[in-house]
This record gives sequence, C-alpha cells and structure tokens, in this order.
Amino acid sequence: MTSTNATACPHCGWPDGGEPFRGLSRHTTATGRTEWTRCWCGSLQVRVVDGRGTRVVSRGGPASGSAPARSDTASR
Repeated sequence: MTSTNATACPHCGWPDGGEPFRGLSRHTTATGRTEWTRCWCGSLQVRVVDGRGTRVVSRGGPASGSAPARSDTASR
C-alpha cells in the first residue's frame, strides 16, 4: 500500500468522499478512528477519521483486471 495526498482514487478516478465504498472494518484510536474500506474499483484503502475530518492515508491497487474503465477513457 502507498500513502496518498490525492482526493480521488488513482486507479478509477472515483472521489475519496464519494459513495459507494465498502466498509471492511473500523478501529477506535486515541485520536479518532481508522477505517479499512474498498473503493468502487476494488482497491483497498485506509481512512483516518479524526478532528481534521476523513481522509484516505494509504491505498493499494485493485486486483489485476478488476478495475472498471473510467468514463473519460472508456470511449478512446
């Protein structure tokens, strides 16, 4: 998994704040919560929820061949 500063998934372009994403687990921490989720394309994400809001701090790639085509590149 890699850390991220992006606000959208680099694999499918889906915005980090957008639905759908699938929650896998939640864990309370001293400063808030850590959530493991899957993006719409299937990539694994680690989200931190704290006083600064919710943000994706690390993400992996989708399984080979499982990422759907982005709408802006599907017609090319």
